[in-house]
Amino acid sequence: MDWLVALIDSNNVTVAHSVLVLCLVTALGLALGSIRIGGVGLGTAGVLFSGLLFGHLGIGLPKEVLEFVREFGLILFVYTIGMQVGPGFLEAFKKHGLLLNSLAAAVVLLGVGITLLISLYGGVPLPAAVGLFSGATTNTPSLAAAQQALTEASTALTPLQLKMPGMAYAVAYPFGIMGIILTMLLIRFMFRINPLRDAQRFIREQRKSAKTLQNLNVEVTNSNVAGLTIAELPFITDLNLVISRILHGAHVELVTDDTRLELGDVLHAVGAQEDLKKFVILVGQETETDLKTLPTELIARPIVVTRRAAAAQTIGELNLLQRHNVQVTRVTRGDVQLTPRPDLHVQFGDILLVVGEPHALDICAKELGNSLRELNFPQVVPIFVGIALGVVLGSYPMFLPSIPAPVKLGMAGGPLIVALLLSKIGNVGRLNWYLHPSSNFILRELGIILFLACVGIHGGDRFVSTLTHGDGLYWMAMASIITLAPLLIVGLIGRGFFKLNYTILCGLLAGSMTDPPALAFATAAVRSDAPNVSYSTVYPLVMILRIIAAQVMVLVFLNG
Repeated sequence: MDWLVALIDSNNVTVAHSVLVLCLVTALGLALGSIRIGGVGLGTAGVLFSGLLFGHLGIGLPKEVLEFVREFGLILFVYTIGMQVGPGFLEAFKKHGLLLNSLAAAVVLLGVGITLLISLYGGVPLPAAVGLFSGATTNTPSLAAAQQALTEASTALTPLQLKMPGMAYAVAYPFGIMGIILTMLLIRFMFRINPLRDAQRFIREQRKSAKTLQNLNVEVTNSNVAGLTIAELPFITDLNLVISRILHGAHVELVTDDTRLELGDVLHAVGAQEDLKKFVILVGQETETDLKTLPTELIARPIVVTRRAAAAQTIGELNLLQRHNVQVTRVTRGDVQLTPRPDLHVQFGDILLVVGEPHALDICAKELGNSLRELNFPQVVPIFVGIALGVVLGSYPMFLPSIPAPVKLGMAGGPLIVALLLSKIGNVGRLNWYLHPSSNFILRELGIILFLACVGIHGGDRFVSTLTHGDGLYWMAMASIITLAPLLIVGLIGRGFFKLNYTILCGLLAGSMTDPPALAFATAAVRSDAPNVSYSTVYPLVMILRIIAAQVMVLVFLNG
């Protein structure tokens, strides 16, 4: 048994010991998080508390190992979040961006104001108050920024004062997470919200705003368009739709730009509802004749783009209609359906619904790839390239007026912004940034678990002693005010005044605190990834504001 004692001995740190501790913390934390009381459980956040327990018992890891695993886990989490929500990020920002970012900024500014009041009138030294601000808002980069500013900008601080931010952060962090979750629950009960119903409503609103494509059969009754070709129809290029089939006499044929219309012809069009209504006014009237049910050699088939040569080309460049007599009627990208306009760039993983004869569709399938195997085996190189670019961006120093130390986005902000951009770009040469949902989920869960385990282990050795000796309990009480007051004020305004959907509001609250565990709790509560959208919408601005705010408060202390 000596080998087993040596394996778990914290004084004999080995690779096997580090891996064993992380696995035990994770297993115990997930088991703890699976316990539900009144329908509420900690979920992934349970790993943080199991880490605190291990740290308190003296079962720790070397500082270098903890820092590496913690930051790498955080990078994995925020990068995969960005890849998941990136395609719909800009649309979400256009619809809710100004309001959501204004509310999130209000959370930050209210927290700064309360922190300064606690320091000026509550008897908490500002180095400790800054640590409470970072821990109560679960923002590690702001702690690092404040610690760096304190170290570099002042020689008047004692060693004990320089340790205060870290100690206060450890005291405040656990309730910082629980405070956000508590706020979500309070708003839920105060407004009698059914999370699942709000999630379903959000999905319906998203589909409606995304202009889900519909089918419509239109009979040509307008004599003004009789004799014209499809390309000659007035205003047809302004309509975001595709005309795939035409019933001419007794035959159903594929439509091309040269197809000439006659009175009595029936056209099958695919597009958004508003565009289809305009098309009916232009051509004639809607008919109950469904061209998809009539006998014809034409069939519709979904084809997945998995061939690199096809990805990044536009629909016009693929030229399937002219080369293979095949019409693309819609493009599905994630949960969004797009009209296949000639200038639309195709991305890896897109699903093209094409109409044509069977042999022509077979040719198109080979040309586009149509390999589910390729989807299930993601390219690893783009993942590491994307993360590397995120690390570079996060490490870039930005010099702002009146701030003595450079401001950085950090290992959370940089990878997130890069992921948002890359997911929107889709392809760069032979690199495609598509990440299968199952792969994304595994990497995301692994990242947040590693991050929480390390944070708990690191703070566990000081957690109990800080609480039971000195001002620990008082600091915790002050931190709870920094956490709860801004969240409750903004949460009540968001739901009561702006009538925000609960899924949007939960993502906003978690994002305003840059809190991945709270986001994980929110997604579990509504059984949907919808909160990720608003989380990522406010996250970049909030991260920058919190980093700047921590350094500004240090300057206030030094000037005071």
